[in-house]
Amino acid sequence: RAADSLMLLLVLALSCKPSTAATTSPSAPHSTSSYSFGRTFLGLDKCNACIGTSICKKFFKEEIRFDTWLSSHLKLPPSYLLSYSGNYTDDAKSWRMVDITRLTSKYQHDRADKRICTSLMKTKTCSLENALRRTHRFQKWLQAKRLTPDLVQGLSSPMLRCPSQRLLDRIVRRYAEVPDAGSIYMDHLTDRDKLRLLYTLAVNSHPILLQIFPDVEGWPFPRYLGSCGRLVVSASTRPLRDFYGAAPEVVADLALQLLAVLRSMGNNDLNYFFYFTNVDAGTFGVFSNGHLFIRDASMLGIIDKEEGSQLTDSQQEYKDIFSCLTVDCQSSFLSCNSIGEEHSFVLVCQELLPKLLKGKFRQPVQEKIDSFLQHCANGLTDDQGVKEAVTKLAELLKPLRSCDSRFAYRYPDCKYSDKY
Repeated sequence: RAADSLMLLLVLALSCKPSTAATTSPSAPHSTSSYSFGRTFLGLDKCNACIGTSICKKFFKEEIRFDTWLSSHLKLPPSYLLSYSGNYTDDAKSWRMVDITRLTSKYQHDRADKRICTSLMKTKTCSLENALRRTHRFQKWLQAKRLTPDLVQGLSSPMLRCPSQRLLDRIVRRYAEVPDAGSIYMDHLTDRDKLRLLYTLAVNSHPILLQIFPDVEGWPFPRYLGSCGRLVVSASTRPLRDFYGAAPEVVADLALQLLAVLRSMGNNDLNYFFYFTNVDAGTFGVFSNGHLFIRDASMLGIIDKEEGSQLTDSQQEYKDIFSCLTVDCQSSFLSCNSIGEEHSFVLVCQELLPKLLKGKFRQPVQEKIDSFLQHCANGLTDDQGVKEAVTKLAELLKPLRSCDSRFAYRYPDCKYSDKY
């Protein structure tokens, strides 16, 4: 019996001995070092005034790596940057590029955090979660079974300026930071989940738009991969500004895609009308296969063509701490009734297409392009004029693009289809 007991103890001791093979990552580029992820860098120290935690494990397992800062000691990139390039893997063998972004700059986040403490708690520092939980708005969220227009009134996001119940139900049903319940009711959201959703909507609705209108259903957004603290991870795109100096056939292709995206956002099967309140060189991006997408959805407004807005003007102007986290509370917004179908076309013709198409083509083609752009840019009071200018511009650009492997998103289909 004593011998049997001794043998059993020996087996147990050997089985409990840690395996070096199991703890060593063969895929790590440097075996002696690894990222020293701080909760502060990720923003986890500010949760639940954050976006979520769905992709944190991948950061800590180094299945998400920062592209530019893979040095011998694996230092993290500077925290003051708004976005980072990274690599993402599911199997430690194949890697793909991703964008890692903050909802807003660290400076604006820090300023908003101070504002929460000073305005709600009358102190310089505080527990952000406790402070926000005490607000009248969040108390209403805690009691609500369904996300209704009055719960988002006064939030600065253009997406929520003219909300319908149908849109808000879609947000709850497809909110990706919680297990999918497929329900329009908020029963599956914990108090923590509700605060994270409210905080995200108050700061920047970009990740929510990526979740509720996913690329796999044909929407022109990059894929949402998850969040950790105050960082969002999505599929990587190059900003449109990188292509301002590209060859004529490339810019013609991108301009046509841009016009097509705007058309689809104005007319789609779900009867939502998307419009931009502002555009810049980083609003749109291009995947490695040449396909153009909306890279930054933070300036997208939505009007429900079926239900219309279910907020009154006075509700739209309601203000509280959530209305002012990252914007000036005096900021003015477009009225829901004042936005025409050609609004986004005018913005793009004013801000982006001239930089993309200027001086790229021979006369008289360039002269015609410039003329159509001018008519479009000046068309805020003439919807029909904008529509005609955009149609003629598209007709002019279509034969100027080429059909070759540089445009992988439509090659070789373009050889055999009139669609391209």
